Amino acid sequence: MKYKKTVAVTVLIGVFFYFTYPIYQFYTHKHKAPMLTPWGYESLPQNAPQNSKVYQPHFTNTAEKALHRIGQHRAAINAPGLSIAVAIKQELVWAGASGWADVATNTPMTPNTIVRIGSTSKALTATGLARMVQAQAISLDRPLSAIFTELPNQAWADITPRQLASHSAGMPHYKENTDYYGLLKSITLNGHYKNVDDAVRLFDGSETLSAPGEKFYYSSLGTVLLSAAMQSSVETTYQQWMQEQVLAPLAMHSTLPEQPLPSSHHPQKDQQVATFYWQEKGEQRRVRKWRDVDLSHRLAGGGWLSTSKDLVKLGQGFMDNNFIATSIKDEFWTPQILNSGKANHQNYGIGWRVHTLSLGDDEEVTYAHHGGVSKGAQSFLVVVPKYKLSVALNINSNTEEFHEFSSIVGEIIRLFIAERKTQIKENAEGDLGIARPL
Repeated sequence: MKYKKTVAVTVLIGVFFYFTYPIYQFYTHKHKAPMLTPWGYESLPQNAPQNSKVYQPHFTNTAEKALHRIGQHRAAINAPGLSIAVAIKQELVWAGASGWADVATNTPMTPNTIVRIGSTSKALTATGLARMVQAQAISLDRPLSAIFTELPNQAWADITPRQLASHSAGMPHYKENTDYYGLLKSITLNGHYKNVDDAVRLFDGSETLSAPGEKFYYSSLGTVLLSAAMQSSVETTYQQWMQEQVLAPLAMHSTLPEQPLPSSHHPQKDQQVATFYWQEKGEQRRVRKWRDVDLSHRLAGGGWLSTSKDLVKLGQGFMDNNFIATSIKDEFWTPQILNSGKANHQNYGIGWRVHTLSLGDDEEVTYAHHGGVSKGAQSFLVVVPKYKLSVALNINSNTEEFHEFSSIVGEIIRLFIAERKTQIKENAEGDLGIARPL
């Protein structure tokens, strides 16, 4: 009898640990609880490998400067690895990397290393939405009650795809989800959802935060609901639409869900998925692997993986009038208006934020962008339409503030635009027959 009681108690403790440990891990990785295990840390080596490939020879000197700065930046923010790419006028110009994709195996980060892109997934989903609008398969202002055969939540009846894509639908973000089972699953991150409709069930019982169009509330769950609305508008899955209408046409062969569906493409032999890392606050030289997670429940809003090279193709594609009509592009890159008649405070368009960047010499340019923070990774994609330029930066760890990671991008943009201006000037002088100094 005593033996049976011991076994029963052991089993109960094991079951309790099995169900509660993922929750505890969630809080440790949020720096809100101590990491229990002192092992598992890896020291970052002193001498970081660097990788660079210049695709347009006249940018060679600029690329060398950019790679040097990327190396300095990686060291300054104590990142395991960084990758970056620049494209101009539908051509890849340069791709580089600094540091390690995997520290334990001393595997260098390269431009082909695949990284979680977090909420940069929203710009990817917005591109699929733009293609759907262009195909007249969906209307941005049609209410969800007219899109879904069976509406998951009657409170969503008057919400439109435009409001979901611009975060003005009143949808909750992860922690505001009052569907408590879904909230728990978004903490444990141990469930897999093959169909986006299944992911919607994690928050279809949640309360909304405001009436549609009243306020701006950033919501990845709203983007997941958008992907379900997209899926309900065409005779295919969200993933298949993205593959056929965005990834394949733009040759984004390294962009995929973290756990690909059978019909999805898998990484090629020359590609690898980075190891994702966690750091203690203030820790300078040590990292540890991020806990195992499944991000399929947030695919459209934060679950895709990609490379910097693929992301600049996305930026170039959005600027290509043959891929997305000018009128649609302009609409997506216009800050959306709330019911009050005012633009939202984040200058958020339809799946993109829109701001201005100073280039110096009294020149300011408009740029569209989206960043993402994921589990052990961050991403930033910027598009500068005036110069037909796109830049993407990725990292396989988190910084305390996103700006610590992304701040280098403005400098890289200025470097390449300065070279682009020089080329434009030289071409113009050549066309006018003006002699150039030797």
